[in-house]
Amino acid sequence: MRLGAVEFGPLPTAGLRIGIATLFLLPIALARGHAAELRQHWRLTLVVGIFNSAIPFACYGYALLSVSTGLASILNATVPLFGATVAWAWLKDRPGRSRVVGLLIGFAGVTLLAWDKIGFKSGATANGSAGLAVLACLLACLCYGLAASFTRRYMAGLSSLVSATGSQISAAIALAPLTWWYWPQHPVSPTAWAAVLALGVLCTGVAYVLYFRLIERAGPARALSVTFGIPVFAVFYGVVLLDEVVTPWMLGCAAIIIAGTALSSGLVRLPRSN
Repeated sequence: MRLGAVEFGPLPTAGLRIGIATLFLLPIALARGHAAELRQHWRLTLVVGIFNSAIPFACYGYALLSVSTGLASILNATVPLFGATVAWAWLKDRPGRSRVVGLLIGFAGVTLLAWDKIGFKSGATANGSAGLAVLACLLACLCYGLAASFTRRYMAGLSSLVSATGSQISAAIALAPLTWWYWPQHPVSPTAWAAVLALGVLCTGVAYVLYFRLIERAGPARALSVTFGIPVFAVFYGVVLLDEVVTPWMLGCAAIIIAGTALSSGLVRLPRSN
């Protein structure tokens, strides 16, 4: 995403990513006879496409122009926290003691991580770009949480391929005008094109089929827990490929966030008191 956004810009990167995913998924869905389902459920997949792809991809594309991939990926690990909170408020999926403690720990870690970036710290000079980037990442995480609960509430039983394909078609249509309007006037390197192609096919097309299948079989809270692994890979790739610096503060906050998300998603539970 960082390689694409720097040259294409945030909105064209998001639009291209979704457009490529659509071109990858649509022939597969049609070949498997899902055309009628795509037409029948287009309103549902439109909502999911907006909240699970269009808005988050644009937010992260914008954020990665100002913050490191490591920081953005650590913030992305808060998706299960937002998912559990939305499921609690909307689906009445009331969390137990361990999950409530996890939510509090996780959001405390987010606050600590964002403290200097947004300029909450007394006497600190706020970095406007970095602060808005952090807020954009958190907005994307909230959208993922909303989309997961919406999928569980209204799309139970729908094929994961239909969910993935329909949502990408809708998101591509929604972002098409902005992609065209903000298309870069300068030549774009083969590296940026390759990055966006990989985003579309692997990180969106293939990944979303697996993701919606996880929601079907394991529920939104556990499906969102896949974000635990993202900071590990993203921090490593950022250091090796982009010469990014990882600070002890980032690692400490990441540990707090991951501990909180592990509790809030139910993967880890506090021992019961006698």
